[in-house]
Amino acid sequence: MQSAQNHIEVAAAVIEKNGSFLITQRLKKSHLGHLWEFPGGKLEAGETPEECLVRECREELGIVVKPLRKIQELTHSYSDLTVRLHFWLCEHLSGTPRAIECADLCWTKPEDLIRYEFPEADREILKRLAQRTI
Repeated sequence: MQSAQNHIEVAAAVIEKNGSFLITQRLKKSHLGHLWEFPGGKLEAGETPEECLVRECREELGIVVKPLRKIQELTHSYSDLTVRLHFWLCEHLSGTPRAIECADLCWTKPEDLIRYEFPEADREILKRLAQRTI
């Protein structure tokens, strides 16, 4: 049975610009290291998903985003961790994305997302993006 500390809340920014989405590669030392994901991170105590996204994008990528609307929420259990994911469509307001706290980043078309290895929990959102149903 998993304990409370094995459950985390995570917000993920789905940032679209000119028909492409911004994805980042996790640091090798992190959980699910080297997989690709949408920018974001763990919610801090008392923080909303929207506040988390603004903070994480600023800290990890050096950009300012505006959360527009929640597009999906789900819970996924890995062998060692249960994650509650909050995916938000976000607008990129300013800044050029830089890999400050991630291994790499890129803008990619929805149909090209399948070329990247993502965590299992992202499977449904990737399918929706490829089908353009967000």
